[in-house]
Amino acid sequence: MPLWWWPIALGLAGLLAAEIHMGVSGIRAWLPYLVIMPLPVWFLVWLSRLTVTVTPGADGGSELGVGRAHLPASVVSRAAPVPASAKSAALGRQLDPAAFVQHRPWVKQMALLVLDDADDPTPYWLISTRKPAQLLAALGLHAATEQRPD
Repeated sequence: MPLWWWPIALGLAGLLAAEIHMGVSGIRAWLPYLVIMPLPVWFLVWLSRLTVTVTPGADGGSELGVGRAHLPASVVSRAAPVPASAKSAALGRQLDPAAFVQHRPWVKQMALLVLDDADDPTPYWLISTRKPAQLLAALGLHAATEQRPD
């Protein structure tokens, strides 16, 4: 989450609470601050809750975790980083509706993981990450190459 979003969100919430404060007197005048000010904090924390992790998998390989979703690296046939210049194309007309997408607009780059799993109808994963090359290296994948022979 960009740091500059925090003062803007808190400022807008404070302005709204001050508007309500002006219309009420006494102890109830401070109630809007108690109710409204935690809302942008909760919302910004909620937006930034998604984590991308690489852990050892059950089969001895690595496993990618994106939020609550998990993907063993063994089912990835190809992988590639998506630069910021190609992000709009990847999320636009080229996007397959069956793909797994975790997109954060404030993250400029993405990682593309093409799957080869007969049991899964998902063709690929498209994940926002600030370091796509390091993510692919942590998974033991090489960009735009085959993971395993056919």
